[in-house]
Amino acid sequence: MLAASSIGLSRFLETETPAVSLVLDPLNVDALIGGITGDLNDTSNTPDFDALLAKAESALRFDLADARLYSLIGEIKYRQGAKDQAYEFFDQARKLSKTEILSLQRSIGRSIGIGDLSGAVRDIDILLRRWPDQLSAIAEGLPTILSNPDGYHAVLAAIRAAAPWRSNLLITLAKTPDGLDFANRLLLDLTGTSAPPNSSELSYVIKGYIGQKEYERAYRLFLFSLSDQERKLGGYVFNSTFEPVRSGKPFDWHVGDQSGLEVTFATSQDAVEGEGGATVRFLNTPVKNTALQQYVQLPPGSYKISLAASARNLKLPKELFWSIRCVAPAGEIARFNIPEGTYNRQALSQDFSVGPGCSMQLLKLETAAIAESWRFRYVGTLVMHKLSIERLSS
Repeated sequence: MLAASSIGLSRFLETETPAVSLVLDPLNVDALIGGITGDLNDTSNTPDFDALLAKAESALRFDLADARLYSLIGEIKYRQGAKDQAYEFFDQARKLSKTEILSLQRSIGRSIGIGDLSGAVRDIDILLRRWPDQLSAIAEGLPTILSNPDGYHAVLAAIRAAAPWRSNLLITLAKTPDGLDFANRLLLDLTGTSAPPNSSELSYVIKGYIGQKEYERAYRLFLFSLSDQERKLGGYVFNSTFEPVRSGKPFDWHVGDQSGLEVTFATSQDAVEGEGGATVRFLNTPVKNTALQQYVQLPPGSYKISLAASARNLKLPKELFWSIRCVAPAGEIARFNIPEGTYNRQALSQDFSVGPGCSMQLLKLETAAIAESWRFRYVGTLVMHKLSIERLSS
């Protein structure tokens, strides 16, 4: 009974304290593997490779079918510089378990090193299907793979076949300038196939270009991604009549997460009393910051922004206004206020200009409230039927 209790306690402790677990049960292979792995990953101390190797080889005598032990022995020999021997153990681990994580990672690195990029992609597919959080571990090799025609087409074939790591790959690529170019190319090559890019994937890459201040490339990709139906909504303000077809892309409408208001989009056929557009209903509470926004790209020049709006019992303790801000360098270009009261299809407009050096702008409906004080409660309903920007002749 004492032996059984020790084994049970050893199992309980093997993850958090493998050394204690091994004292209780010297044959606990999971605890042994955890301990060796911890020592190999400890960046504060230099591992005693000979001692770790002796432990792993000793455990292997009791469990010849555990792929993890072969991988650990391979990793120790790899770090000792005996790479040919190391890969023999990695290969043996793969024979026992095709998804053994450490041997898979080393096999991917070897395939990239010898130029077998199709083989590397096959192993990446196996790795990420079983271990989806391991993309960062092999991300360093992605530029080499994607720079080579064989590697690129192997990746493209995998994501066309609905590889479950497709979105994570695009997210990872969108974080670096070089990766963005590969991600953009993949999206373009997927367009028109049986597995075209979806709105989320396009948004990752568009936002990546914005993050790198590649605003023109971001906008070009947005325009390219539009469907035939969406192209009908084009203009300096995309979807200026607030049709209920939001895609989530940065150059489309984004509704802020606000507890003090509700924003709904409706066509004139679906709206109450034929009042199509964006309806903003205030809930008699303070409202701070942004209700609605969209990135726009206006070349330098003179413009007019126009709004057709209706309101019912609209009470605004602080200003409610549309602003146009330059993204970089940051700064407000123009704003115009929404009037209080009750009115029907009132036309509002204001001229403004965009100077050189401002290659992208942010259009926002926001309040002037600084703090959420209950003295400043917004009440009533605003319906914006159309918001447009037109360029003025010089």
